[in-house]
Amino acid sequence: MRRGRTLILVLLIIIIGLVVGFVAIRQFLLAQQPAELPVFVNIYYAAQNIPQGGEINEGVLATMQVPQASVVAVMFTEDELPALLGKVAKFPLDQGVVITEAMVTDASAAVPISGPQWASLIPPTMTAMSVPIDRLAVSGYAINDGARVNVNACLLFVDVDPSFQTILPNLTAVLTGTGLGSVQGATGTGFSVEGLPILSLGVAGAGSPQGRLELDPSVQQPYYLVPSEVQRPRMVCQTLLQDVVVMKLGNFPLTTTVTTETPATDPNAQQQPPPAPDIITLIVTPQDSITLTYLMYTNAKLSLTLRNPTDQSRIATEAATLQFLLSQYNIPVPAKLPYAMQPAISTLISPILPNDAVTVPPQ
Repeated sequence: MRRGRTLILVLLIIIIGLVVGFVAIRQFLLAQQPAELPVFVNIYYAAQNIPQGGEINEGVLATMQVPQASVVAVMFTEDELPALLGKVAKFPLDQGVVITEAMVTDASAAVPISGPQWASLIPPTMTAMSVPIDRLAVSGYAINDGARVNVNACLLFVDVDPSFQTILPNLTAVLTGTGLGSVQGATGTGFSVEGLPILSLGVAGAGSPQGRLELDPSVQQPYYLVPSEVQRPRMVCQTLLQDVVVMKLGNFPLTTTVTTETPATDPNAQQQPPPAPDIITLIVTPQDSITLTYLMYTNAKLSLTLRNPTDQSRIATEAATLQFLLSQYNIPVPAKLPYAMQPAISTLISPILPNDAVTVPPQ
């Protein structure tokens, strides 16, 4: 009886050992097997820029490999090439963009696009307008296509006569006489109609500017004070538009080209750089386009400042005038002293440094 129990115990130990050994060997063999490699699938993307309404053909397509797990149903694989060929782009597609079903449509259902292809880049209710610029107005050409900018404007104001709409002061003239025929001795021009009296105005000198009567406090005598120079304009600068999108810096390509034979050039010859752009096209509202048109034709000076493309804030700014500069930055008006700098300084001239490049204008 005891021997039977011992035999059963030995058998159980042997069975347990075999099971443990089998499991260990199986786990070891599975660990030695190589991992399954991912399966890659070829999908189509735009090999070049495709304009809106452009036909999708093999010449504008290229393939790239992506894991099959990353492929979604809207992408076009190599097996789906016949379904992709012959379609047209719903909107401009940049080079490198993976083409999906939402980007293309059947040519029969496509709406013909009138006008230039870049007109589709203008959002609804907006318009594009070009304004003249120079190097300083575009932050040293740091502003380029697609940039977001603020538009500043500087204006010059002068006082004018409300009736004449001419700059003050007016010129004075002297009435020399009235009567029939010509008036002798008048320095001005007589205006006459045959048979009617005429009025002749003689201009004092070449036309004296209108001044004002002052009283000399020392001798208590009146005298007539006239201006010594033409009225000085008063300048004001202010930010007009904020977060404006730049559509293009420089000219758009012409839609028509003329093919002409050009002589062979030396490949080793140095090519001249293209001319610097002198206009910039902004995407603005129709009302802002009217404002820019008015400023452009009234000789206002426009300048653009570059913004961070992620910054959509609007900041209220104060117009810059001489009075604003003096008060805002605590600039004192110099006192009239009994001494002065020599030589006399009437304009601010930048110093010339030894390393400055001298620019010679073209002849």
